[in-house]
Amino acid sequence: MNNLDRITFNPEIMGGKPCLRGLRVTVGAIVGLVATGHSKERILQLYPYLETADIEQALAYAAWRADEIEIPLATT
Repeated sequence: MNNLDRITFNPEIMGGKPCLRGLRVTVGAIVGLVATGHSKERILQLYPYLETADIEQALAYAAWRADEIEIPLATT
């Protein structure tokens, strides 16, 4: 997936979960807020250091990941 420059991964921040711009805000936290009915405006009030583009990329990343197919590895 291209153009997800705001999604970062760092094992020292939130255990390596996908975060927004290296901040301690995970993609999962944003998706959870949207799923429970919070508007973008409300999320920006809760996290004033985020930008609208952060929320949009978090949702785009989550949608992309949900569409991936995982194939289990064979065990011997």
